[in-house]
Amino acid sequence: MKNILVTGSSGFIGSALCIELIKQGEYVIGVDNHNKFYDVSLKEDRLQRHIHNNQFKNYILDIKNFKDIENVFKENRIDIVVNLAAQAGVEYSTEKPFEYIDSNIVGFMNILECCKQYEIKHLVYASSSSVYGLNNNTPYSEYNSADHPVSLYAATKKCNELLAHYYSHMFNLPCTGLRFFTVYGPWDRPDMALQKFTKKILNDETIQLYNFGKHVRDFTYIDDIVDGIFKIIKSPPLNFKDWDKNNPQLSSSSAPWEIYNIGNNSPVELETYVSLLEKELGIIAKKEYKPMKAFDMEITSSDNSKIKQDFNFIPKTKVEQGIKEFVKWYLSYYQ
Repeated sequence: MKNILVTGSSGFIGSALCIELIKQGEYVIGVDNHNKFYDVSLKEDRLQRHIHNNQFKNYILDIKNFKDIENVFKENRIDIVVNLAAQAGVEYSTEKPFEYIDSNIVGFMNILECCKQYEIKHLVYASSSSVYGLNNNTPYSEYNSADHPVSLYAATKKCNELLAHYYSHMFNLPCTGLRFFTVYGPWDRPDMALQKFTKKILNDETIQLYNFGKHVRDFTYIDDIVDGIFKIIKSPPLNFKDWDKNNPQLSSSSAPWEIYNIGNNSPVELETYVSLLEKELGIIAKKEYKPMKAFDMEITSSDNSKIKQDFNFIPKTKVEQGIKEFVKWYLSYYQ
């Protein structure tokens, strides 16, 4: 049994990961600040799914406060850290930029420093497909440039990758960054497209389709994301095994640091996504077509070849099935 710290443990991905880790026999220490970016009751209800398990220990605190997060490391023998805590949302980052700096950069720096001090064996952290920004080379590969983000959120995620590389290179801290591609499914966030569209369609309100509905996204189901994270926790990247901190010049890489895409490897146009939702709800949506926003990306498309080669990761959930499962949950949860 490993002791695994999961930050963002009441979040969409974090809570689902906690449940899987507990099921696999691991001991989980959960950290979440339960902020009010969206209805806190959803976070509380996610947490209720695993808080009473004796393999789970819960902390409500903010990773941007160094002493608070350091106390978690002091009080627990932690083997692996999975950092999913972040201020989420691309559009919101234009309105509240300092909240993103505090959570996504200061908070992540605190995690790195604690991992260094307490000699954590492996830090796995959430990055984002949004780091590819203005790169038009699709499908996106980890070997493509990711130096021109178009949102502050994306810029903070790219900063995370660079900070992780520094700590990996200087302090031999094994770090793996995961670029998630449009995660969706049951228990997702109310600010995400699927929940927003579903609520408006059921209330007979008009939904807005930006870029005139021509956006393309590599929608990735939550269970596939959790499967990918778990594979990386269970067996770290191969080059980490070759890393010799006493003789780094003899190692196969400059540092125990890796980046992986995790996507569905099957992009879908937004209008198709909406039509599948309409089919499951049995309602035709009222639509308003609008131009693309400056902070938006026209397409996200994941090249999964690297994570497939290293971890045999193959997403299993087609978008038709994923939306069916989401609608089933949404109608039950919101009655």
